[in-house]
Amino acid sequence: MTDSYVSPIAPGRSYYQDTVERPRFARLEGAEKVDVLVVGGGFTGLSAAIHLARSGVDVALVEAHRFGDGASGRNGGQMGTGQRLWPGEVEALYGFERSKALFDLAEEAKAHLFEFIAANDIDADLRMGQLSVAHKRKYLPEYRGQVETLKSRYGYHSVSYMDGDETAERLGSTRYFGGIRDTGTGHVNPLKLLVGLAKVAASSGAKLFEETSVLSTRRENGRVVAVTGHGEIAAERVLYAVNAYGPDLDRAIDSHVMPIGSFIGATEPLPEGTPVLPGGEACDDSRFVVRYFRKSIDNRLLFGGREAYTSEAGDITRHIRKQIAEVYPHLKGVRLTHAWGGNVGITMQRLPFVRTLSPGVTTIGGFSGHGVMLANFAGRLYAERVAGNRDRLAEFEALDIPAFPGGRRLRASLLFLAMTWFSLRDKL
Repeated sequence: MTDSYVSPIAPGRSYYQDTVERPRFARLEGAEKVDVLVVGGGFTGLSAAIHLARSGVDVALVEAHRFGDGASGRNGGQMGTGQRLWPGEVEALYGFERSKALFDLAEEAKAHLFEFIAANDIDADLRMGQLSVAHKRKYLPEYRGQVETLKSRYGYHSVSYMDGDETAERLGSTRYFGGIRDTGTGHVNPLKLLVGLAKVAASSGAKLFEETSVLSTRRENGRVVAVTGHGEIAAERVLYAVNAYGPDLDRAIDSHVMPIGSFIGATEPLPEGTPVLPGGEACDDSRFVVRYFRKSIDNRLLFGGREAYTSEAGDITRHIRKQIAEVYPHLKGVRLTHAWGGNVGITMQRLPFVRTLSPGVTTIGGFSGHGVMLANFAGRLYAERVAGNRDRLAEFEALDIPAFPGGRRLRASLLFLAMTWFSLRDKL
C-alpha cells in the first residue's frame, strides 16, 4: 500500500513508505490535561506511551510530523548486540562492572523486543543473523579477540569468528577479510515495527496526536504546559523523545545529541540465486563511516553507506550505487528503486544520552545508530521509573556523556572535519 505523504524533514521517499500502510492520527485541537506528555513519536516515545498506558498512567504523545518520518521509520533495521561500542570500549570508559551491566541491559532490550513483537503479533519482517566484517586485514585479531571477550567475559555465546572463506561465502562477496557471525540478533522492517507500536499504543489507551509541534512550554500550577499550533497540553511529567529531531527544545539536548545524515538505497528485487547474503543475515563493516546492508523480505538489497555531517544530501543514488559495486561488483549498474536519508542522533561516546532536564522533565536519545532495540527498551524503562517500580533508566542517566565541542554554532563544522579525517583513514 503506497503512502502518498511526503516527509518534510528527510530527503527521498523510502522503500518502507511505499510498502507499508500507516494509519493516520488526528492533530491536537484544544486543551488536554494528562499525567505524562511524551514529545516524539518514534520508538522511544511510542514504547513509553504503551507501557505508561498499560500501567494506568494517563499519557498523551505528540509528533510534529507523521509517525515514522524520523529515524525510527527510515533506518537500516539492524539490531546488533550490546551497546553501540564493543564491550571492551565501554569497559575502557567505565570499567568492567558497569560495562557488563550495560551489556546485560542491552541484551534484555533485545529479548524484550523479540517478545514484544511476538506477544503483540506485529508483522515486522523479523529475520535473524548479523555479520560484522573487517574491511582491513589488520583488524582481524581485534575481531577474533571480540569473540573471545563476548564469550568468556560477557557470557554471550551466539557469536563465532569467520575467516576469509566463510565471510566470502556468507556475504557473497570477497571484499572483506573476515569477521564475526552473530546468530543471537537480527533485523526488521523498522516502519512495520513502528506502525505496530502505534497501533498497540492506541489500543492501550494512549492519546496519540500527529502533526502537532511543541512550540513552547511554560510552568503553571506545578505542571508543564506545552503549547502547540492548535492547542496545549498540561502534564505533571514530560518526556522528550526526539533524538535528532528536537532543535531548540532544550539546550542540553542540542549540545549532547548531534544530528548526522545517513542514507540508504533499495535495489529492485534481485533474481533468485543472486549471490548476496544467501543466509539472510544483515551486515555492518569496520569503517568508521560504517556501511550496513541487508536483504528485504522481497529480496531487495537495502544498502546504507554514506553519512553526511552537513545539511547537504547530494546525489544519494550515485553514492550508494558506487558503494554497492565496491562490495558486489556483479551488481554494478543495478537499478535503485528508492534512495532516501534522514538524521541519526549521535553522542560523543556513541552511548545513549538520558538526563533529567528540570523537575519532571526527562530527555532520552542519542542512540547513535543502535536504537532499534535500545530506544524501544528505554521507553519501557522510563515507564518503570514513572510507575515507581524500579529505576533502571538510572544506569543510562549515570553515563558521563560529554557535550560536543564548539557549541551549537561550531559543533557541526568541527565534526565535519573530524569525520572527513576518519573517512580518509577508512579509504587508506
